[in-house]
Amino acid sequence: MRVNEVKTKAGISLNKESKLVVLSLIIVVVFGIYILKLFSMQVLEGEVYREQSENLSSRVKTIPAQRGEIYDRNATVPMVVNTDSFAVDLIPGEIPSGDYDTVAFKLAAILGIGKNTIDAKIPSNMRRSFTAVEIKSGVPFSIISDIAENITDLPGVSWRSKPLRNYVQTGSFSHILGYVGDITKEELKIMYNEGYSNTSIVGKTGIEKQYDSLLQGKPGRESSTVDVSGKLLSDASTVIAPEMGKNLVLTIDSRIQTLTEKALGDRVGAAVVLKPATGEILAMVSYPFYDSNLFSSESGSQEYEKVANATNNPFLNRAINAVYPPASTFKVVMSTALISEDAIPRDKKIECTGYITYGDRDFHCHIGRPGHGFLDMQNALAQSCNVYYWTTGRDNLGIELISSYAQEFGLGKPLEIDLPGQATGFVPTAQWKERRYHEKWLGGDTMSTSIGQGYLTVTPLHMANVVAMVVNEGTIYKPHILKEVRDPVTGEVISSIQPEVLHESTIDK
Repeated sequence: MRVNEVKTKAGISLNKESKLVVLSLIIVVVFGIYILKLFSMQVLEGEVYREQSENLSSRVKTIPAQRGEIYDRNATVPMVVNTDSFAVDLIPGEIPSGDYDTVAFKLAAILGIGKNTIDAKIPSNMRRSFTAVEIKSGVPFSIISDIAENITDLPGVSWRSKPLRNYVQTGSFSHILGYVGDITKEELKIMYNEGYSNTSIVGKTGIEKQYDSLLQGKPGRESSTVDVSGKLLSDASTVIAPEMGKNLVLTIDSRIQTLTEKALGDRVGAAVVLKPATGEILAMVSYPFYDSNLFSSESGSQEYEKVANATNNPFLNRAINAVYPPASTFKVVMSTALISEDAIPRDKKIECTGYITYGDRDFHCHIGRPGHGFLDMQNALAQSCNVYYWTTGRDNLGIELISSYAQEFGLGKPLEIDLPGQATGFVPTAQWKERRYHEKWLGGDTMSTSIGQGYLTVTPLHMANVVAMVVNEGTIYKPHILKEVRDPVTGEVISSIQPEVLHESTIDK
């Protein structure tokens, strides 16, 4: 009995040892196979795998965000929309050595351009670069389809959405809306940290520039794996969808804008219509104007040069960017100063014989001889009599008071309108003339200033605000073009611009 028990225990012990030996052998064999395979992959077949990996790459495409649309104050029909279009890029470094000319010829034929156009954008010293170069923009979908069908013969070629900006409202709206264009190297240096890239489209003037950050939106990204020829290896790709820019509703009333444009006609100048109680600009016309759509085409740079070199300067927004003598409109400021200072009784009459002599010079009223006759202040303003204001400006006010009241009306100061490039104009003083010209201020200088001439300059918007201040009994509201910011999908109002006091006059009412 004891012997059998011993045999059984010994058998069990031997079986365990056998199993451990077998298991160890299996582990050694598997591990050996793994080592051999690893050795084969890294050493024997390493070059093969290396070539395969080099023939694969991850391509990341930027998906541009649609720019927000722009509406007039009624927010019904957009003034600015987007039109579907594409841009074709070429990464020369992805073209196999020696194949550049073949690829360039084929791509040029599909795009309908000369190969020399591609060569000009990719000179010989850039042909190993892996930076994408835009070959053509404004490419329709039909051409993109042709490229897609021939993509295996077009290594390095890709395309991306690049919508064109379509300005539905043209004419005098151009100075308000502005236009867009490719970002420049100088702009990118400033705006790079704000999410802009070398393919960004940015506002160049007008509302497009002023509110570019709102209109721009947030670009998306698509990551995919392609082989050396640029062929997509699988349908799987990672996409981060772009976010469309915000829609803007302006204070401009398209109907009033069109009527104002017709009223100004083809006379070089500007006209402004604003709401005194809010500072909202209802219309702003400057002539001559330009067509914002001209710069969206392939010939945009040539069109830009034509407009920029035109002698009548269509780019100039004369309503806010140019200054002029206010002329007789300044008599509103003069009348306010005379009344507030009790400088002359309102009913006191001054005779206008059609001219006034000062020193050795005759100053002629616009009516000529025999003049307006005897006029009090009310009739002098109604008749716009120069003799009345020459006399009262020189004898009853003086340049210091005239300058002080001009500044109280906001002249010579920035109006802070939400458009780029506004001018401030200038209000002269006796001290300024002495510093600038080393000459004394003369009575004739005061007379010229009294009728809005001489050194005094303003923008048309300044004079619109002068009238608004009279209507508001001393309050000037900051003029503005933007009314609301809206969600591009839901149309919900995100924010609205509230009236903001720019200046509260201390003139006695």
